[in-house]
Amino acid sequence: MTFKRATFKRLFLAGCLAAFAGLSGPVLAQGANVAFGALKHDSSLPVEIAADQLQINQETGKAVFQGNVEVGQGEMRLAAAMVEVEYEGGESATGKVSRLHATGGVTLVSGAEAAEAREAVYTIGSSEIVMTGDVLLTQGQNALSGQKLVVDLDKGTGVMEGRVRTVFRSDAEN
Repeated sequence: MTFKRATFKRLFLAGCLAAFAGLSGPVLAQGANVAFGALKHDSSLPVEIAADQLQINQETGKAVFQGNVEVGQGEMRLAAAMVEVEYEGGESATGKVSRLHATGGVTLVSGAEAAEAREAVYTIGSSEIVMTGDVLLTQGQNALSGQKLVVDLDKGTGVMEGRVRTVFRSDAEN
């Protein structure tokens, strides 16, 4: 994997600052539907994981990756401090991942879209990612924040919930 967490963090923060620079004013709401064109992808692709440490529990059928965890599937990348992997049927021997639970500074990137949260759960069978805790989504120069983001990767759509805040740039400022 060529994804570098430190480099991404710097680019992500720079994008967030650019998104909030010269803004025409915030818009607040309780929930918002969001288009996720770049996040639409094939969830049947292999999942690649790199980390500083791996612990496997054969009894529970779970694997825990810790330290600079980087997950890749197609063009989508996820980075976190820890990722717990659950396998289909509760057995790691099958090798078929059913669910990923990421915690600790989670960052999800696909194309020009990026989201950051405290934790995320990716259920591969339903192609759904649920990000919770101070969620920040950037799409180009636009930014959207809330407490929960539910992304449907098959449809390329999402819903942001929990005191949603966004900022729109006016045409005069583009």
